[in-house]
Amino acid sequence: MNWRDIPSLSAMRAFSALARTGSYTRAGEALNVSHAAVSQHVRALEADLGVALVQRGGRSISLTPEGARFAQTLNGSFNAIFTAVEELRGIDSGRPLQVTLTPSFGLRWLMPRIGDFRHHHPKIELMINPTAEVMPLEPGGVDVAIRYGSGSWPGLETEMLLPTGFAIVGARSLVHDRRVSEPRDILELPWLQEYGTDEMSIWLRTQGVLSPKSENLTHLPGFMVLEGLMNGDGISVVARALVEPEIESGNLVVLFEDKSEGSGYHVVTRPGVLRPSAKSFVSWLRGQARHDAQRHAKRKPAAFGRIPPVDPDQ
Repeated sequence: MNWRDIPSLSAMRAFSALARTGSYTRAGEALNVSHAAVSQHVRALEADLGVALVQRGGRSISLTPEGARFAQTLNGSFNAIFTAVEELRGIDSGRPLQVTLTPSFGLRWLMPRIGDFRHHHPKIELMINPTAEVMPLEPGGVDVAIRYGSGSWPGLETEMLLPTGFAIVGARSLVHDRRVSEPRDILELPWLQEYGTDEMSIWLRTQGVLSPKSENLTHLPGFMVLEGLMNGDGISVVARALVEPEIESGNLVVLFEDKSEGSGYHVVTRPGVLRPSAKSFVSWLRGQARHDAQRHAKRKPAAFGRIPPVDPDQ
């Protein structure tokens, strides 16, 4: 390796900060320098590399394709450096393990199992943040996120934890006397939607159906959505795996279901080596998921897809 061929570290730090924040001003604040200094470093880096990294237009900035690839590489490299420095300093060892996930996943999947983690790892201090908001995974902050989706989140490491599609469900006591055969048939039903999400509205639009009437829509925290579902207060879109027991018992009825391949809850981390507490937690998550998969494999598979109209006499 010829060290003289590597661009200035200060220039690469400035560009990485700009790519993370999307603003010269915010990048300067993060580095404790002026926005002009950030701009000067980035231009010097572009000159050194002989390629444009930033598309400049008006007050907004965006990265060129080359800039986006380079930023992703720098992001992973600087994260690894930060982690290594913190480990050597011993500062990071005493920081609580920070985990973010949705309230519904935390209530239905994690909390019934968390005692097992505490039993096997009593010395790890956990800080769990149940929120529908997508929290950034930055060094010194959130260590592990559990997110629902396809797993395609640029710049992050993802691993499928719980494969599941989402289903539109309602209590049998709510839908038993209604004929539901087309998506538009559910517009008159009351809806429950978790704060910060809009999966049901998005799904309806893909079916060519307008969003529900605003007077029929109630926004609630995830745990209250699940409670409302069981009480028959409305229908909602949920990850099927989280309410499978209630579906199998007949308390909840699947009205429609999305069966997209690759969807589910993923373990999401920053690129690079995990600190020991995060590594232990992720390993424990894998073990719990394997146990669930083995248990479900022994049971008769449940029917998927749209159900026929419910017979009110049943």
